[in-house]
Amino acid sequence: MILTETHDLTSDTAIASLPENGRRRKIDPTTCERDYSNEEREFMQAMEEYKRQSGRNFPTCSEILEVVRNLGYSKTN
Repeated sequence: MILTETHDLTSDTAIASLPENGRRRKIDPTTCERDYSNEEREFMQAMEEYKRQSGRNFPTCSEILEVVRNLGYSKTN
């Protein structure tokens, strides 16, 4: 079961819960509780492997495209 929370971002409670720098904490989608398809899990694992091997935590769009192509995906016309 997936529960969704909504917050009024203008409320005092919401503002008080923001970190001191005023920015919201980014949520890693790989840690969210949801069921991923096999393809999604395969892609996430391939990206994690690429980041580990390359030492780059933030791959460029070109690098992501390289990972996708290495998984066997290609553009069809």
